[in-house]
Amino acid sequence: MLGGYKAVGLVSGGLDSILALRLVLEQGFEVTAVNFTTPFLANRGGYSHLERICKQLGVKLRRVTPGRDYIEMIKAPKHGYGKALNPCVDCRIFFLLQAKHIMEELGAEFIFTGEVLGQRPMTQRRDTMRIVERESGLDGRLLRPLCAKLMKPTIPEREKIVDREKLLAISGRSRREQMRLAQQWGITDYPSPAGGCLLTDSQFAQRLKDLFKHHQDSAEQIELLRLGRHFRLNPQTKLICGRNAEENEKLAQLASDEELKLGVKGGRSTLAVLFGWPEPSSVQTAARICARYSHHRELHKVEVEFWKTDRNTANTIAAQPMSDQELEQIRI
Repeated sequence: MLGGYKAVGLVSGGLDSILALRLVLEQGFEVTAVNFTTPFLANRGGYSHLERICKQLGVKLRRVTPGRDYIEMIKAPKHGYGKALNPCVDCRIFFLLQAKHIMEELGAEFIFTGEVLGQRPMTQRRDTMRIVERESGLDGRLLRPLCAKLMKPTIPEREKIVDREKLLAISGRSRREQMRLAQQWGITDYPSPAGGCLLTDSQFAQRLKDLFKHHQDSAEQIELLRLGRHFRLNPQTKLICGRNAEENEKLAQLASDEELKLGVKGGRSTLAVLFGWPEPSSVQTAARICARYSHHRELHKVEVEFWKTDRNTANTIAAQPMSDQELEQIRI
C-alpha cells in the first residue's frame, strides 16, 4: 500500500474489532477509530479499555453518542427485531451511516469493522451483510478484514490500496483463529464476548416497550431501566424500587426534586420513586409496594414516609404490604 491513505474503523473494544484494527494498521493506514455509545450497552466500562488500546496503537479515537433518531429507529426498524427488542440489522446500518459522514469528513478511503461471516445470526449472514453495505451507502467501501477473502473484493482492494493477500478468511462461531492471532500478536487485554446489548434481554425489552407504549421514553427514563424493580401503576405513573443499598443510592441520585420518594419509617426498606403524575390512589399503591419490600413485610400495617426533596419533612401513610400475587399483575 502507498502511504498517506486514511481509514475509519468501527471498534467496540472486543477482540474481533481489535484484530481488524491491527490488520488495517499493519498495511500502513492512518486510522480513526469510532466507538458508538448507547444507553443499551451492558458493559459501560469498555470505553476506558478502548482508549488505552488506541493510545498504545497510536490511533485517534472518536466517541459518538447517537441522538433521538436512534431511539426512533428502535421503535420501528425496517428489518425487524431479533429475539427481543434488538433491531440488529437496522442498528448496524444506522451506525455505518454515521461513520460514513466521518469517512467523508476525513477523506478516508473506506470503513472497516470486526465482523466475521456467519458469527452472528442476524447481522453476519452473507445476505444481511450485503443489505447493510448497500443501505448504508457503502457499496464497495466497507471492508471486513477478518473475513475479507470470503467476500467480494472491495474498491480499495481492487485498486490495490489494500493488499487482499494480507487479509483473512475467518468464518463461523468458533473463535479459535481469533485466539491464535491474539496470542501471536501478544494481545491479552480484551473483554469476554458475552454481555453486549441490553436490547437482547427479554426483561429489559419489556421495560423499554412499556416506555414506548406510554410515551415516556425520555433519555432519563431509559437510563432508569437498568435499575431496580419496575411497576406500572396506571398509564401516567410508574414506580421503581431499588433492590439493594447501591440501587437505592443510584435511584436517589437520578430522581429529580419533582419525583415523589417513599421509604418505610424507622426500618430498612427499598427506596421507591414515583415517576409521572401520581394521584392519591397511586401513592397508596406505591406505599403498599414499598412496605412489601421492607423488613416489616409480615405486619398488617406499615408506616411509610413520602417526600420530594427532604425526608426530614416527610408525610406518613399507613399501608398494608402488597401480596406477591398483586405485585405480579403490575410488574413490568
